[in-house]
Amino acid sequence: MPTIRQVVLGFVLAAGALAPGQVLADRPPSPQERSRIETMLRNEGFTQWGKIELDDDHNVWEVDDAYAPDGHKYDLKLHPDTFAIVQREPD
Repeated sequence: MPTIRQVVLGFVLAAGALAPGQVLADRPPSPQERSRIETMLRNEGFTQWGKIELDDDHNVWEVDDAYAPDGHKYDLKLHPDTFAIVQREPD
């Protein structure tokens, strides 16, 4: 029969194994990041957009459903530090 010490050690090891997956989860922008991203989008002529999140797997900001001045809708990928558009895909 396992001792309490063994049970606690098992929980600690299991929690440690789960933690890295949580660290790499996508996340929404902070208020300061959101402000900078939205300012850049407006400066580029985009009029509205959907969800914004940092994709940690690919190290880019993703902006869904951004409406460009040409009236078309795009999914954008932005540089994680400069917020420059690095990819624009028609949606």
